[in-house]
Amino acid sequence: MTLERIASLSSEQLSMQLSLGKWYHYQSALVEQAPLPADPQGVFSIAFTGNFNGQQLTDIVQFLSQQQFTVSAVCRYQPDPSLTPALCFYSDTANASINPLLLNEFAHPLGFQLVQVSKPPKLTAPGLLVMDMDSTAITIECIDEIARLADVYDDVAAVTAQAMAGKLDFSESLHQRVAKLEGIEPSLIDELKSSLPLMPGIKELCEVLKQHSWYLAIASGGFVPFAEQVQQLIGLDEIHANVLEFKDDRLTGKVLGTIVDAQQKAVVLRNLQQQLSLPMQQTVAIGDGANDLTMMAEAGLGVAVHGKPKVVEQAQAAICQGSLLQLLYLLTIPMAE
Repeated sequence: MTLERIASLSSEQLSMQLSLGKWYHYQSALVEQAPLPADPQGVFSIAFTGNFNGQQLTDIVQFLSQQQFTVSAVCRYQPDPSLTPALCFYSDTANASINPLLLNEFAHPLGFQLVQVSKPPKLTAPGLLVMDMDSTAITIECIDEIARLADVYDDVAAVTAQAMAGKLDFSESLHQRVAKLEGIEPSLIDELKSSLPLMPGIKELCEVLKQHSWYLAIASGGFVPFAEQVQQLIGLDEIHANVLEFKDDRLTGKVLGTIVDAQQKAVVLRNLQQQLSLPMQQTVAIGDGANDLTMMAEAGLGVAVHGKPKVVEQAQAAICQGSLLQLLYLLTIPMAE
């Protein structure tokens, strides 16, 4: 099959040409080949959330070629019945991965997402997922919502703005923001706890991971009461978050114990990996903010989820929109057992 013929395939014709879970040579044709080895040394480029046709397939190959990634094989696979099939392109190259921001700039206007991984974890082997909480496992920032309920949002937001501008580190900004919450009653905490909005797909993701003996943890710069609630909602094995001090049934405006900052999140991941005796390749960290980058760099695979541009740019991979169940695309690339 010529490249011109491949480009002319409709999405239905392409799905008939590429059977799910099988690899095909991509050198002027789509000819079925043997599975990739269990430990391939190249780079995988995964396109997902699109109803792909032949033109999109060839456009992706051309884009990768322009970035010095020559595609030698392509695969179509579906990690979960609720997810649409993805296209995976294998390049037997030692090149550094393309910046996730550039991948997103190419793919987003075309209606899909594109990520690269070189040593993907395997869903079918035991693994570790450490996740941020606020704006990752849940859709809100708890400290902002407490501040709204207590009518001190503007004061807290001013400190947050200083931190985002680089004028305060995380620990200092946390202490200053929590100080604004002094005097708040536990009932406000309980009110927010009772209605935490989960990030779409996080519960389903955790259910699939638990079925495959993965260990699940939160490492959050947020607060224990909310992390405990999320733990119950999505079945986490353990949580690490900041402890708010109460006295006389009121918040004192202080945080107790070790602050869960960027470095501490990385410590949590590293300690769990060692305790569980897992290869580093089987560790995954996800988050949306700058204080997640150290943890994500420590992991075998660090993924920015709905992250800010700075975080997407520095992450190994990025899911920029949609359900967190899409993380399965990165864990289920078909390879020989």
